[in-house]
Amino acid sequence: MDKEILVQYCEMREEIKDLRKRIRKLDKFLAEPHRVSDTVKGTRRDGTIGSIKVTGYPVPEYYRKKAIRERYQRLLEDKEAELLELACQAEEYIESIPKAELRIMFRLYIIDGNSYTVIAARMNAMFPKRKVKYTDENVKKRIQRFFENVPQCPELMC
Repeated sequence: MDKEILVQYCEMREEIKDLRKRIRKLDKFLAEPHRVSDTVKGTRRDGTIGSIKVTGYPVPEYYRKKAIRERYQRLLEDKEAELLELACQAEEYIESIPKAELRIMFRLYIIDGNSYTVIAARMNAMFPKRKVKYTDENVKKRIQRFFENVPQCPELMC
């Protein structure tokens, strides 16, 4: 297992966010579809002939968007199941990191999706007696260095 699993996990999480955003947008349309109006000539209820305003929503577009929403929902459910599997693999990879400090940072960054600033604050809270306090730049550099220095295929695995 290599660090690529962490990248896949992050990308999958972003894809799921995008799908949820699309579903919310379709839900908003389906809850309140835009109305269209037209004027036609005909006989009114009172028997006079003249212009009549007809208002409604475009039925084909409504059902097309409803079908798309259902397809997105099924896709979202599949992606969430896949994300759970990736989360397990990412956790296993993080557990293989030798330093506990880096494991904590990666859990906060990859699994929880926190920013570097939040990670630095949480790390400072966890290790209050540390002489050099964590900063967002410090955390960012440690994570970047880890990705640069970890071999893709350890000798034992090849």
